[in-house]
Amino acid sequence: MEKSGRQAWNERWTCIAYMVLLVTFWNEASAQIRYSISEEVKEGSIVGHIAKDLGIDKATLKDREYRIVGSSTEPLFHLNKDDGILYVNRKVDREEICERSNACVINLKTVLENPLEIHYVAIEVLDINDHSPIFPEKEKRLEIFESTLPGARFQLQPARDPDGGQFSVQQYKLSQNDHFRLEVKERGEDRKMPFLILQKQLDREAKREHKLLLSAIDGGRPAKSGTIEILIEVLDVNDNSPVFTQDVYSATLNENAAPGTLIIQVNATDLDESTNSEIVYSFGKEVDVNVQKLFNIDSETGEIIVIGVIDFEEKKSYDIDIQASDKGPVPLSTDRTVVIKVIDLNDNSPEIEVTSFSKSVPEDSRTGTTVALISVNDLDSGLNGKVSCFIRENVPFAISPSLQDNMYAIVTKSPLDREENSFYELSIVAKDTGEPPLSSEKTISVVVSDVNDNRPQFSLSPYTFYVTENNDLTAPVFSVRASDLDESDNAHISYHIPRDSSGDSIGLFLNINSESGGIMALKSFDFETLKTFRFHVVASDSGTPSLSSNVTVNVFILDQNDNAPVILYPLSSNGSAEGVEEIPRNVNAGHLVTKVRAYDADIGYNGWLLFSLQEVTDHSLFGLDRYTGQIRTLRSFTETDDAEHKLVILVKDNGNVSLSATATVIVKLVEPKEAFAASDVKSSAKADEENNVTFYLMITLGSVSALFLISIIVLIAMQCSKSTDYTSKYLQETNYDGTLCHSIQYRSGDKRYMLVGPRMRDTFTRTQTLPNNDKVRTYEKATQDFILRVVAVNV
Repeated sequence: MEKSGRQAWNERWTCIAYMVLLVTFWNEASAQIRYSISEEVKEGSIVGHIAKDLGIDKATLKDREYRIVGSSTEPLFHLNKDDGILYVNRKVDREEICERSNACVINLKTVLENPLEIHYVAIEVLDINDHSPIFPEKEKRLEIFESTLPGARFQLQPARDPDGGQFSVQQYKLSQNDHFRLEVKERGEDRKMPFLILQKQLDREAKREHKLLLSAIDGGRPAKSGTIEILIEVLDVNDNSPVFTQDVYSATLNENAAPGTLIIQVNATDLDESTNSEIVYSFGKEVDVNVQKLFNIDSETGEIIVIGVIDFEEKKSYDIDIQASDKGPVPLSTDRTVVIKVIDLNDNSPEIEVTSFSKSVPEDSRTGTTVALISVNDLDSGLNGKVSCFIRENVPFAISPSLQDNMYAIVTKSPLDREENSFYELSIVAKDTGEPPLSSEKTISVVVSDVNDNRPQFSLSPYTFYVTENNDLTAPVFSVRASDLDESDNAHISYHIPRDSSGDSIGLFLNINSESGGIMALKSFDFETLKTFRFHVVASDSGTPSLSSNVTVNVFILDQNDNAPVILYPLSSNGSAEGVEEIPRNVNAGHLVTKVRAYDADIGYNGWLLFSLQEVTDHSLFGLDRYTGQIRTLRSFTETDDAEHKLVILVKDNGNVSLSATATVIVKLVEPKEAFAASDVKSSAKADEENNVTFYLMITLGSVSALFLISIIVLIAMQCSKSTDYTSKYLQETNYDGTLCHSIQYRSGDKRYMLVGPRMRDTFTRTQTLPNNDKVRTYEKATQDFILRVVAVNV
């Protein structure tokens, strides 16, 4: 006997090994891992090498957060992230997990992050014979009339075995007796219903009570069994049992049917008379209490109605045992089965579950990037359980079906731009195809993370600034500002001034604050030295890689009245503004005595000079033109007039705070002959000197002319190379008539600046005849006016 049991055990494990090989082959073909274990295995037992079977590198298990997705607080299995082996976490009881199902399969869903992968593992729990059949009662009492004919059937309570398959109840055995035999009827779901069959009529007077022993035996090796004692009491009188009109009753019922709904009406008859033929209907003694809460049978009419809530998802059909009993002193009864099939209605909305979700999505993600995984489940069946998913809003995301049933992926369907929209609320709608259709909705939030894809942008391009000369060195003279549409470090901007490859020195006397963009001058500007310049500023963000942009800054220096007039004539040999003029005593009124000449390095009103007599010995003799500086006689001289007169001339500019200089002219009156002789002496004394002066004059005029031509060429080239907008800021006054001054205009937006210089029309057209040294004076005047003209042009 022991050898036979061991052999049977070896055969069982051989079968399991073949099953494992078959499962492995099936998994490779279907891309799903399947393992088999026996129930009641010890905690810590190995189920399988998941990482090895999936071909996953063990070193990446922790980095990719390999885990089992599930909601159980105490999972049956544990996945070791170090070796990729699946272990049993707690006791596996097949009867607890799968109840009476023939096949017990546990489906696990495992997830790998970065990138997201989902693998399914099916674990079949193999049953072992760890339970014995058990009858609901220790003892069963039957009352049988002695008139009962052979062949009468008496239903017995079946034994229950929690094990499934071959380990459930396979057979019943009845103890040896002369009056009864055992008959077993198959009743679905592996149920075997024992019936006691009377094969020899009972005789109450011979024996009033019969004791039988019924045994239930399962299919294990060795087999396990359970017993119940049957006590049969033989009764007298009523010897006819009710008879149903049908062997089996069937009916259909819609789920959620209202209480009171009639399902079916059963009918039975009894050949007896009087009270022995009156029938009472009831549920069989084996009918579950929960079923009795859903249905009720009318004891008189046999109508079965609904009294509870019928849910197709809870149970799809019901097999209800009903009993018809007469009212005889010793009632006889007959059992039948009513099969009620529940029809599914669309009463369950789809359920949406987010199984995996990315907290943020970079804005440079490619189209088709997975954002989240969702599973959708509908408890209904058929068309009522067929679900479709979509996103309600018009967003750059779409739902894509997965290879696994009821699994969907939310992916990007178009490029993302955080600067346009950094946050999305996605309303996921799941809708079934029932009548009427039901739907459910779930909202998830998607954050678009920033990528450094925007360059800094300056608020103006180009910048134009006007700075007064002699500026303060302690405060910024101007500033630039750029903005970046990105965020965080990608939007943190720093500024710097690049050095030109040509070695331009403009940036050497400017310093820019790298954070604020404020630009300070390291030295004061001098309008007379530098009137305009340009440079570039580069703004760079702190992203990786860094992006930058540059802008051109045009700076115009505005003149201040910081130069006093300079006296050109008269000048003495020691450099002081003092000279002596000799004129004949017989000159008439209006005679030109001399002309005070001066210039101012400033321009505009700051350089517009006015002449006035500050001191004169006789106001009636001399007059001064306040604009030209010419000194003329106001009347003819008389014998009583002094021979020598002193004139102090004040030369003053037109600045807000005007600056001035003085010149002294001594006028001596001489007789006409003396004046002529003195003129000859001076002419002969200066003859040699004049030749030298003429030579130097020619060299100077040639150099100045060449410089003038070069300046004109450079100016024309600059004007041609500039854009229309830029040249419009630097225009010569069109209505200049040359009578008062030369002007240059700067334009910047709505502002307009005008620089006015000394007049130039008569610079080379008017010459002055002086008593002596007139050529030298004419040259000096031409040189002065030409210098002023070149300065104005170069602005």
